[in-house]
Amino acid sequence: MSNEAEAVSSRTGGLATGRSAPRPKSNWLKHEMAVPKPWAVNVGRVALFIIVLVLWEIGARTGLINSFFWSQPLEIARTWWIGVQSGTVWADTMYTFRSTVIGFLLGTLGGTALGLSFWWSKYYARICEPFIIMFEAMPKLALAPIIVLVFGIGIGSKIAMGFAITVVITTLTTYNGVRSVDKDLVRMVYSLGASRMQVFRKVIVPSAIPAMISALRINIGLALTGAIVGEYIGSEKGLGRMIFYAGQTYEISLIWANIFNLSVLSMLLYILIGKLESVLLKGFTHQK
Repeated sequence: MSNEAEAVSSRTGGLATGRSAPRPKSNWLKHEMAVPKPWAVNVGRVALFIIVLVLWEIGARTGLINSFFWSQPLEIARTWWIGVQSGTVWADTMYTFRSTVIGFLLGTLGGTALGLSFWWSKYYARICEPFIIMFEAMPKLALAPIIVLVFGIGIGSKIAMGFAITVVITTLTTYNGVRSVDKDLVRMVYSLGASRMQVFRKVIVPSAIPAMISALRINIGLALTGAIVGEYIGSEKGLGRMIFYAGQTYEISLIWANIFNLSVLSMLLYILIGKLESVLLKGFTHQK
């Protein structure tokens, strides 16, 4: 009887005994561990982008979408090419790029210095902390007109806007990194005879650096936002100024052309900061 049960079980995959035969996991594991090829990912991205453009063009030509508000990809490309030939695309993009990078650098360095300075005095840190949080919660758009009036419509006001937005984030991130330092490690270094400055340089700063680096990608986007807001309020050049001008004159194709320029600029800045972040992490945390 047992032999017959085993035979039936072998033919039915173990169903007769209430147990299922183990399934091979090689295919499942291969699927889970597979990493898409970079070229395949890039091809997929380009294909998706082209599909969206084709559907957009078809929808605008057939009336499925309102071409007055959405324009058409071919018309946007024509407007963009006119800007390239006239040199305005390069000039406006570089103007926004300069103000973004300078505001990012000043805000990151200033916020880092301010956050690290809180370690020296808990009294000083607790006095300043609520004011910094209050400034962070305040919509920076409300400060834009004042900043433009003080610094003018030149590049200074755009840098100031980028600085105002990024400095608080960097300060809070750095301060959190300082507060998360292992207190037992600090006590041990003090017990070995280290001075306060040596503890700051050898323990506090290296321990807080990963937290500071983690804010870089956020800061570059915020600095770009600050530059664009400043250009909206008043500016001589810049992508934000062109978008605002095109909106006032209902040149929808020009709006989309400059949105495209802004998207490319933001992507390039994000990639550059990502590379910088990986280099800094390797140098300070010994990651490979």
